[in-house]
Amino acid sequence: MPERLFVCTPSKLAAYADCPRRYRHAYVDRPTPPKGPPWAHNSLGASVHTALKNWYALPADRREPGALPTLLQATWVREGYRDVDQERVAYRRALAWLESYVATLDPADEPLGVERVVATKTGVLAFNGRADRIDGRTGPGGPEAVIVDYKTGRSGLDADDARGSQALALYAYAAQRVFRRPCRRVELHHLPTGTVAAHEHTEESLARQVTRAENTARDILVAEKAVAAGADADEEFPVNPGTLCGWCDFRKSCPAGMEAPVKEPWSAVEHLTA
Repeated sequence: MPERLFVCTPSKLAAYADCPRRYRHAYVDRPTPPKGPPWAHNSLGASVHTALKNWYALPADRREPGALPTLLQATWVREGYRDVDQERVAYRRALAWLESYVATLDPADEPLGVERVVATKTGVLAFNGRADRIDGRTGPGGPEAVIVDYKTGRSGLDADDARGSQALALYAYAAQRVFRRPCRRVELHHLPTGTVAAHEHTEESLARQVTRAENTARDILVAEKAVAAGADADEEFPVNPGTLCGWCDFRKSCPAGMEAPVKEPWSAVEHLTA
């Protein structure tokens, strides 16, 4: 019988690459260990992403900054904030980011996809992922697709972040097959600073990222088979302690995670009120 394909998303692959133990808790253990409380930065990011999605769902003649307060209020996620005051500050910041960002957009432009799922298969992977936006642009060789990913985190981003992102590369690889046009350019749009970090892939660099993802999938499949055969799950999915432990949803289920400094659910948005 042929080996089964590994069904994956970018977040599933990233979970294992960051920490195999976190992957195990999220995707292997049943029942899944209890997660910690919601994170305010995730609520903020989700609110902004959904507001932009709904902005593009409006008719072109209604895509204007004045529509944003209603869109953001309708999509606002309140979980994780320290208190109402912090939440209000975060809302005002998010609205300002959105107003500045949409001022750079042409309301008449219709992307190829917004929150669009793209999927493809390789000899190892059955990949699917939801891209924030896929633009249709005209390049030197004619029509092409461009992957756009929104970012709302504190840190600025540069071309190395775009170049090294496996998720963006996999989106591009899949988009080429879905839309049947070249997709080499990937962009990170950092809304807090209004900056764009971009990278132009080649077929070779996309292939390297796909190979990297396939290698991760093979490692996961080997570990899952070993556990199913009776091997020690802690050994097959070892912990990778580091700075991410404090942000892990499964910190309380992991001895190494319990030793990490505690991060409050609102820690990543405290700078907004500084």
